[in-house]
Amino acid sequence: MRSWFWQVTDTLVGMSKIFVGPRLRALRADRGISQVSLAEMLEISPSYLNQIEHNQRPLTVPVLLRLTELFGLDPEFFSPEDGTRLVADLREALPRASATEIADLAAMSPKIAHAVVDLHRRQQRSAEHAAVLAGAHQSAPAPYEMVRDFFYDRHNYIDALDRAAEDLNGGHDPAATAEERLALHGVRVTTSSGARRHYDPQTKILSVSPELSDAQRTFQLATQIALLEHADLLAELIDTATFTDEHARALTRIGLANYFAGAFLLPYRPFREAAERARYDLEALGTRFDVSFETVCHRLSTLQRPRARGVPFSFVRVDRAGNISKRQSATGFHFTRAGGSCPLWAVYEAFSTLGDLHTQVAEMPDGRRYFWVARTIRHRPRRHGKPGRVFSIGLGCELRHAHRLVYTDGLDLTRPATTPIGLGCKVCERTDCAQRAFPPTGGNLHVDPHLSTLTPYSPT
Repeated sequence: MRSWFWQVTDTLVGMSKIFVGPRLRALRADRGISQVSLAEMLEISPSYLNQIEHNQRPLTVPVLLRLTELFGLDPEFFSPEDGTRLVADLREALPRASATEIADLAAMSPKIAHAVVDLHRRQQRSAEHAAVLAGAHQSAPAPYEMVRDFFYDRHNYIDALDRAAEDLNGGHDPAATAEERLALHGVRVTTSSGARRHYDPQTKILSVSPELSDAQRTFQLATQIALLEHADLLAELIDTATFTDEHARALTRIGLANYFAGAFLLPYRPFREAAERARYDLEALGTRFDVSFETVCHRLSTLQRPRARGVPFSFVRVDRAGNISKRQSATGFHFTRAGGSCPLWAVYEAFSTLGDLHTQVAEMPDGRRYFWVARTIRHRPRRHGKPGRVFSIGLGCELRHAHRLVYTDGLDLTRPATTPIGLGCKVCERTDCAQRAFPPTGGNLHVDPHLSTLTPYSPT
């Protein structure tokens, strides 16, 4: 009971006031409960509940505890984190709106706000498609963005798949379990150079590359198990996104199968418990489970099971050119599609010293602060004369969770040194940044030939 209490109160840590009026009204209406009846259940007066529902009073810990017990909710249901994600999306969709107007829209009309974000995404995809047809530029295929949005909208946690993978693991050796499970389907596993994994449905032969590590090999076997055993569940999950693009559906199916494989390789409960004991020491977890640094970081970003949450992390993988090849967020951090990412971000600073771990307290323009850990990884070339690959892996959380990480030992989290970063130059309103590459979109520029500043323009 103590752990449940602290999970509830942690929702309010660092937040002097949390207003949940629209969300509470929607919850009450959905359950068909009158305001008077709910007030009685919560042991408060109807007038007090009315004030909470109209954002005239903030949510308190005692009321939050009663709500979570009464409705069987996870305390994160009322967390402002969802609002943070929505506000970040709205800021990109509505660059001309003020911060106050966007915050009010997200708080008072979340359904309309989500509709605006969805409309903006559709407009972006249409514009990218038209640009490609016109030969203006080569854009990333829209289906990839759809898949990223699919996982982003679900906080990078798929409960049904996660639990199915954990049940299959059962605390046994993952490699042996995967081999045995495939054998039940009549699948024979062989090795073959070329693709990491290739399955022939006719012969039921699954070929995997001999160059894979043991963990990578098990991951590929588990991916095939997901495709064989959970085809109906994968289809059901994909249908929740109402995709009309068949490429997006196919890519999401692969993404979900890979999610299952990661959850099988690092089953939820033992991995989360080990992470808490190690205080999220990434190297220690990699050694404990015999997996790579990237695999540990990716799995940590998915630990959002109700009543058993880990630190809500955002995960990102970038290359030297600034291309983001992987990005997932269980927290409020927003990855922009416009103008690239911020060069002051620790994820890019990590390229300055390959292999070294970098930490950073980054502050967004809205004042929200995040703690980031970043390090480069290198994929060696398979043979001489072939190029290898270098990526930077970043893992970040809101500063209010940072005390749970071993990397903050000795750091004064009440007054940490911070680095101001933004979502990307085209949507960042910081006017005094020496690294700005583009002016912010949606505004007018003031150009003075008689004045020399860091940039030849200033927003008006």
